Amino acid sequence: MNHKIISLNEAKAIGDDARNLGKVVVLSNGCFDLLHRGHVEYLAQARAMGDLLIVGLNSDPSVRAIKGADRPYFPEADRALLLSSLACVDYVVIFEELTPIKLISAVMPDILAKGGDWPVEKIVGREIVEKAGGKVVSIPSNVPEYSTSYLVSHFLTKADVVEF
Repeated sequence: MNHKIISLNEAKAIGDDARNLGKVVVLSNGCFDLLHRGHVEYLAQARAMGDLLIVGLNSDPSVRAIKGADRPYFPEADRALLLSSLACVDYVVIFEELTPIKLISAVMPDILAKGGDWPVEKIVGREIVEKAGGKVVSIPSNVPEYSTSYLVSHFLTKADVVEF
């Protein structure tokens, strides 16, 4: 069992404990269906904004509902393990809902961070975090050509190595 993959209740307790110690809690979320450099770079930047990074991971059924019947490419257990193996990720929480509202409300992060493809005004949970005095950020990508959709379409049309 991976000690970094935790339940919603554990995430709430860990976030509360960290804040009580004066630490800054950062939360991000997503499908992370095909973990790539863009994800890793933005998660590392998100972690650098605080003392603790919790990542909410969409469950397999929620990914299917959002992205379509052919997704996810990898099951949630694999995606959670890959995310939890990143040094910048402190904890991973798999959530079943279509949005992370329940997770955001439970953890109540100091900073809610998403990748640069999400404008701040479109980030789910922004109102909750800002009302509680937190900050919501969209982290611009250093490698905008790295997106799951682009990489998948590229590999479906080419058999060679991706060149950027």
